[in-house]
Amino acid sequence: MSGWKRNLLIAVAVIVALGGGAYYWLIVESSFPSDARFDLDISKVRALAHEGGGEKPLSIRVEHVANFHFPATAVVAGDGWSTVDLPVYTFQLVYPDGITGIVDTALTEAQGSGNATGFDQDAYNRMEAAIGKARFIVITHEHMDHIGGLGAYPDLPSIASNVKLNEEQIANPDRSAPVQIPAEVLASFKPVIYTDYKAIAPGVVLIKSPGHTPGSQMVYVQKADGTELLLLGDVAWHFRNVETLRERARLVTQFFLKENRTQVFGELKALSDLHAAEPKINIMPGHDGQVMEGLLAEGVVTQGFE
Repeated sequence: MSGWKRNLLIAVAVIVALGGGAYYWLIVESSFPSDARFDLDISKVRALAHEGGGEKPLSIRVEHVANFHFPATAVVAGDGWSTVDLPVYTFQLVYPDGITGIVDTALTEAQGSGNATGFDQDAYNRMEAAIGKARFIVITHEHMDHIGGLGAYPDLPSIASNVKLNEEQIANPDRSAPVQIPAEVLASFKPVIYTDYKAIAPGVVLIKSPGHTPGSQMVYVQKADGTELLLLGDVAWHFRNVETLRERARLVTQFFLKENRTQVFGELKALSDLHAAEPKINIMPGHDGQVMEGLLAEGVVTQGFE
């Protein structure tokens, strides 16, 4: 074999090897970091859910506003290129005295910029009407499909006292793009400041869980009948992230979401351990339609806002 042919083959082999390595690193690799840690003390969370007394919510209601569609490997690294659905949800907590709270506010059709399909305007309208009557409005994290409805609310100053953004969410408005909350309105929100856990209403506890975004938090809800639901936000998009302890593809987390993967891995491990120890706690990832179908069938959540 001539020298130039040999050199060409070596060069091609190097290119293929580098390309294969890059593909594996960016699309497939999802090994658990040795330093990933997250403390989730469910006994403390439950104690806080009882703090101050008061009646817990009778029901947790849900609206399915839209859908995103991603390759499976974007959701769970290495899962291939078939398309999976990522439904967009908003939740309403209904108390015995008629008081309500909102967890996440979905997004408008315009905010979805054509990427959100199957947009249900009626569902969005019901959510928007509920925002105006809610005693508290909580956002699991800053991304547009969770905070968009709040940002688009036509009279934000009128509900500012009921908006319970944490200090990291207020400090990182860039993470909400293209959603823009006017600076003067954002400054009027009184931040929820806490270290690990924070009760904000009977049966409702925030769990600080940064990593997906700086302001990410899970929301624990205990209903009046004792049913427990843990809303993960986007710590996991699908329950498969928890089951397999696999993150989203690095191409997504590093270049698009700008996640702290180590923090997210620690949270996934804590959730996996929690599920093994407390299987009756219902865990709802941010965008898992199959889990939602089960919760609806079991009566853990109810379809449609009041």
